[in-house]
Amino acid sequence: MKNILVSEEQLEILMKNLKEEHKQGSYMAKQQLFTIATLAHQMWQIMEEGDQLEDWMESKIAQSEQSIISVVKSYLYDEVVDKNGEVDDDKGMDKLNFKDLVIGN
Repeated sequence: MKNILVSEEQLEILMKNLKEEHKQGSYMAKQQLFTIATLAHQMWQIMEEGDQLEDWMESKIAQSEQSIISVVKSYLYDEVVDKNGEVDDDKGMDKLNFKDLVIGN
């Protein structure tokens, strides 16, 4: 790997941009979700029908699935329900497209 030289001015700009991105929300989570989705898709593509994974691999995949499901369910719930626990009419259940949540549909 080659060394990359960065001027102090460039470093300041990079740091400023990182701070601004950090203020914009969960930028790390978006990067992590992108990595998870990309790697899962690659694994799905290279696996052939009948491939047998080791038990620990299957366990990790199952745990990951449950973790993602928990986060998505909570996030979707928070999107639909306001702070008082009431359904926001503009974001009600009829606005959610559950077909988009089913893989392969």
